[in-house]
Amino acid sequence: MSLSALPGTLFIVGYVASALAASLHALLTKPDPRSAISWIALCCLFPLGGSILYWLFGVNRVATHAQPKDPGAAGVKLIAPGAGPLAQLMHTGDALSGVECVAGNSLEPLHNGEVAFPRMLRAIAEARNSVWLATYIFQTDPVGREFVAALAAATARGAHVRVLVDGIGEWYDWPHVVPVLRRAGVTAARFLPPRLLPPSLALNCRNHRKLLVIDGTTAFTGGMNLGGREVGGSGRMSDIHFVLHGPVVAQLGETFAADWRFATGESLQVPVAAGAAGESVCRVVTGGPDESPDKLLLLILTAIATAQREVQIMTPYFIPPPELIAALQSAALRGLEVSLLLPSHSNLRYVDWATMHWLPALIKRGVQVFLQQPPFSHAKLFIIDRQYAQIGSVNVDTRSLRLNFEIAVEVFCAAQCAQLASFISELQQRAVRLTWAQASRVPPLAGVRNSLCWLISPYL
Repeated sequence: MSLSALPGTLFIVGYVASALAASLHALLTKPDPRSAISWIALCCLFPLGGSILYWLFGVNRVATHAQPKDPGAAGVKLIAPGAGPLAQLMHTGDALSGVECVAGNSLEPLHNGEVAFPRMLRAIAEARNSVWLATYIFQTDPVGREFVAALAAATARGAHVRVLVDGIGEWYDWPHVVPVLRRAGVTAARFLPPRLLPPSLALNCRNHRKLLVIDGTTAFTGGMNLGGREVGGSGRMSDIHFVLHGPVVAQLGETFAADWRFATGESLQVPVAAGAAGESVCRVVTGGPDESPDKLLLLILTAIATAQREVQIMTPYFIPPPELIAALQSAALRGLEVSLLLPSHSNLRYVDWATMHWLPALIKRGVQVFLQQPPFSHAKLFIIDRQYAQIGSVNVDTRSLRLNFEIAVEVFCAAQCAQLASFISELQQRAVRLTWAQASRVPPLAGVRNSLCWLISPYL
């Protein structure tokens, strides 16, 4: 073999070897045949680049670091014949999560950062024992610096302060917040940060949970990251967060403690469950690649299947798996009032284009689609029959439902759920309802663009 032919030969050998290795890994590890065949095709048709993309985006490295949890492994218990829809939903959550519902909770919605952030800062300032904070994005703008100062003050007066920031989410802002926190004396860590030595780059499997747990008695969760863009008065974004009291706070604390142990190896002492503080029955349900990958999706599908009158979904990103599309269409065909409240324009235009591909088929089957005008709404709510709700960090897309570490709080409370349902209804009245003619009348080039984004939507 001549020296001039050596580079080409090495390239071919590398291409074939890398494609075979990546394809075999996808074949043996992917639970969905559509995902497996897509990755195999990419690896074989895109020399070297396809394999690189697979190892960057297609591999779940978290399962090699954490013990998978399978709460349903012990078998599913039967429920009494004739049990109502809420009992069926509660039973589904029991089987999927292994976590019991707890009564005696209160929750209060906090709209936008100008309402939520002062409450959170005051809670940190009043903390006596512990402050546990987890977030996906923690900006170092003036709003973020207020939180840094509050956390530093809590540390100085002897509170047990722990801050967990996602290792990729931290890169949304500069300077990065973890060094800023550490210089202020706050114990802070990153969740799956990218590393050169030893090499580690998990672009998927991000910790998207937002949690603030104070003294084991007060907790905040929802969709808000920390930073000025969450302040609705800026005109950039609107959002919703919740403050919770009662026994469910201990479950939120357990979630933080598990994530902290995974990231740092340190075990935290979770406070005992607090006493009753309200009328809501609640349960924390987590989702992530270290658990059953379809737990959150199965819970949503069951809720839609048991709905008797109404399904309301409010989400910033809507790239649903086919199973969810079928469930929504089926609910509408059964005569239920099914509505989606989406932003007219999100902060990710390619997600909007993928979403537009799904909407005509939903509207044709009777699903009502409402588009909110700016500012961009980042809020997430899922409500059934004004009696059951899910709040938390979960978006209706594949990344949230199968790839990210997410958190949802189930709420069984007619009064509280009716309040949230009315909030969605009020927003719908100010939004623009999308008709089938509008959704289906798309210029040819835009249709191609939307379809291409839909084609890669499982990876968006």
